Amino acid sequence: MITPLDRIAEALAALAAAGGERAPEALTPGELVAVTTAFGALKRQVEAALAPVAAEVARQSRTELGRDSLAKRQGFRTPVAMIATATGTTGGEAARLVQVGEATASRRSLTGEELPAAHPHVAAAVACGALGTWAASQIVALLDRVSTRCTPLARDDAERQLVDLAQGLRPDELQRLLSRAEAHLDPDGVEPREQERRGERSLVIQEREGMVVLTARLDPETAAPIRAAIDGLVTGALRRNEHLDEAERDQRSVRQLQADALADLCRHGLGCDALPSGPSATVIVRVDLDTLLTGHGSATIDGIDVPVSAQAARRLAADAELIPCVLGGESEILDWGRAKRLFTRAQKLALGERDGGCAGCGAPLTWCHVHHLRWWERDRGPTDLSNGVLLCSGCHHRVHDDGWDIDVEGVGTSATVWLTPPAWIDSARTRRRGGRARYELIA
Repeated sequence: MITPLDRIAEALAALAAAGGERAPEALTPGELVAVTTAFGALKRQVEAALAPVAAEVARQSRTELGRDSLAKRQGFRTPVAMIATATGTTGGEAARLVQVGEATASRRSLTGEELPAAHPHVAAAVACGALGTWAASQIVALLDRVSTRCTPLARDDAERQLVDLAQGLRPDELQRLLSRAEAHLDPDGVEPREQERRGERSLVIQEREGMVVLTARLDPETAAPIRAAIDGLVTGALRRNEHLDEAERDQRSVRQLQADALADLCRHGLGCDALPSGPSATVIVRVDLDTLLTGHGSATIDGIDVPVSAQAARRLAADAELIPCVLGGESEILDWGRAKRLFTRAQKLALGERDGGCAGCGAPLTWCHVHHLRWWERDRGPTDLSNGVLLCSGCHHRVHDDGWDIDVEGVGTSATVWLTPPAWIDSARTRRRGGRARYELIA
């Protein structure tokens, strides 16, 4: 039987083999990547070994034990405080260790029969080091929230898929995945959560140290036109930069561009004699026909992770330009072959249905270019939907400069994008999911 200490020893050996025993400045770029990856694996294995220990500390420190509580005997008010002090972490991190330890520990029935963990797929992924405790705790929290509003079979299938999809995601990408998973598992809960968030919307304007500080908390429906308008102005500035030399480039940061875009929009509003009669920004709302007709289910807004209800989608359609999911009507040509080098707006929107934004990093659709899979110049690739993929400027340059390969399996909006790193990043060249497939559960 492989113990947690055995796995830690294996992770330490892998770290040494990657070059972890040498000074960081002595490592090549490839070795730095390998050592960082090895340290990540070691950290996950240590967390996996520590989580059940933390859960046992919590069990032996439960409230009903009173003075006999393990934590209180050690001089701590709570087990979380004891664990945080012993491990040098924050209270939040210690609480996550306890949560994951309890969710992944084996259990016993009232008759003494051994039962599997409450979350067996999470437990298996944590035990083998595929999933860290932060990601595990987020998945566990979601599944516990919806446990009374979906069937055990649906919850188990969602847990299995979430564990697979969560591996390798950034925190913001994981939150996007979990937001969509919650709407998938609990469609009736989308509108009540939406109403609650709308009631919490706020904007606070304060002056501090000579600066005006705006702090906003906006529900997705309120934020959608604001984000679309600001993103449009920022994207225009970034694209202009691509065609200028260093001396002529706009030197503002993205945050500065966003601040200036907000000011420009407000100046425009102050100078208007009347409200605009037509839509001033494009808000792309993705909703299937059945959801729109029945009013049951959820929709997504490009650039915003939290799904909205069908009712919100209808309201947005009345206030802004709603781009339908069915494209190519009115004889509009979606495949241009070699007649055009640049993809059209309609083609970009169609690809947005498949990729959901940048296929590499998940950036919003408005930030993206359409990249020719078979390059226009080198491979004589056509400007067709089957030869396009959405990439932001950073990922576009990375694909060209670093040697990434991109493949698309399937056709239409159900196709899956796969990204394969060059050998100097991953010697095994393991394929990674790209595009919308990273955040969607299979029904």
